[in-house]
Amino acid sequence: MKNILKQLTLSTLFAFTVIPALQAEEVLLDRVAAIVNNGVVLESEITELIATIKARAEKNNQSLPSDKALRIQVTEKLINDTLILQIGDRMGVQVSDAELDETLTNMASDSKMTLDEFRQSIVADGANYERYRESVRTELISGQVTRASVQRRIYIPSQEIANLLSSMKEQTNNDVDYHLGHILIEFPTNASAEEMESQKIKADKVIELLNNGSDFTKIAMSSSGASNALTGGDLGWKNINEMPTLFSKLVEGQSKGEVVGPIRTGLGFSIVKILDIRGRQVVEIEEVKASHILITPTVILSEAKAESMLQGYLEQVINGEATFEELAKAHSEGPSAPNGGDLGWAEAKIYDPIFKDALATMKINDYHKPFRSSFGWHIVELTGRRTIDATKQMNENRAYQMLYSRKYGVEQARWIKETRDEAFIEVFESAK
Repeated sequence: MKNILKQLTLSTLFAFTVIPALQAEEVLLDRVAAIVNNGVVLESEITELIATIKARAEKNNQSLPSDKALRIQVTEKLINDTLILQIGDRMGVQVSDAELDETLTNMASDSKMTLDEFRQSIVADGANYERYRESVRTELISGQVTRASVQRRIYIPSQEIANLLSSMKEQTNNDVDYHLGHILIEFPTNASAEEMESQKIKADKVIELLNNGSDFTKIAMSSSGASNALTGGDLGWKNINEMPTLFSKLVEGQSKGEVVGPIRTGLGFSIVKILDIRGRQVVEIEEVKASHILITPTVILSEAKAESMLQGYLEQVINGEATFEELAKAHSEGPSAPNGGDLGWAEAKIYDPIFKDALATMKINDYHKPFRSSFGWHIVELTGRRTIDATKQMNENRAYQMLYSRKYGVEQARWIKETRDEAFIEVFESAK
C-alpha cells in the first residue's frame, strides 16, 4: 500500500505547462505535501492557510512564530481535518448549501454586516470567497464529526454530578471564572524516558520564556501540540470546576498573568497562563403561569370559524357564563385540556414565539383575544408571573456541563491521537 501511494505521489507531484518550441522548463503547479490514508494534503492548501493566518495576524497586529514552525502547525491541522472529513464521509455527515448559507448569514450578522457586505470584506482581505465558503463547510462537518465521536466516549454518572455540587458549595471561590491559555509539550507515541526528559526540558524553557515576557500566543502557535495551537492556545473562560483537576489545583487563588506548570498528563507537559479573571453573578429567571384553549383549523373547520369559536368562549368567560377551566376541558385540543388548559409554571421562552409575545403583553388575570400560532388558534389566561432564584437548577445543569467540558477536552485529544495512530500518514519535505 505504501509503495503504491509513493508511486501515486511521484506520478502526481508535478504538472507541466505547454512547452514552447524552444523551452523545456518544468513549472511546478502543485505538489502532494502529505498522504493521509487514501487522501492527500496539497502544498497549495498549506500555502493558502498560512497566507490567511498571516493576513489575519497582520490585521490584528499579532506576532507569529517562524515560517517553519507555522508550516508544521498548519500541516498538522490539515492532516487532522482530512482524517476527520474521511470519518465524516463514512458516517454520511453532510452540510447542505442552505445550512451553510444560514451559518454565513449568522457570521455576517455577528459582524454587523449583511451577507453581501461580509462577502466583500472577505474578498477585500485577499481571499477567494468560494474557497472561504467551502472552508466554513469543512469546519461545520469537522465539528459535527468530532462532537459525535467524542460524545460517545463520555459518561457522567449522577453520583459524579452530586459530588461536584457538594464540592462547589464548599469552595470559597466558586464564583470566579478564569480565562486560560494552554500550551501542550506533547509526548511522542510510546515515548522513552529520554524523550520524556527532553520534553520536560523544553517545557521548562517555555515557562522561562513566558516569565521573561515572551508572547504567549506566538509560543503556543509554534510549540503547542494541542488542537487549539493555531488559535494561540486559548481555552476560553472556565470555572475552577470545569478544569482538569491538575489544572484547578494550580490555578485556584492565582493572580491574572500567572504562568503555572509544567503539569504532567498522559499526553505531555501542560503549561497554563491565567489571561484574565472575572466573577460570576447569581442567575434569576422569570416564569409565567398560563392557561389556554387551542382550536386547530382543518379542511372542515376554517381559520375564520376557529377564531370565531374562541371569541365566543372568551365572551362566555368574561360574562360569567362559564369558567376558563370548564371551557378548556370541554373544547381545547391541546394536551393540557384535561387540566383545564393549565400549562403550569414555565419560562415564556419555551413557547412558540407568537405565544411568547402574546404573554409578554399581558397582566395577571388578563385574557388575550384569539390569535394564531404555528399550532393553531388560542385564547390565553395569564394567572401568574414570578421571578425565581434558579441557582439550584442552574448549578445542576452547570455541574453536568462542567464535568462534560472537563472530560471533553481530554477525550477529544485522545480520540484524535488514536485516529492518527490508526491512519497511514506520510509527510513530505517542503520543496523550499
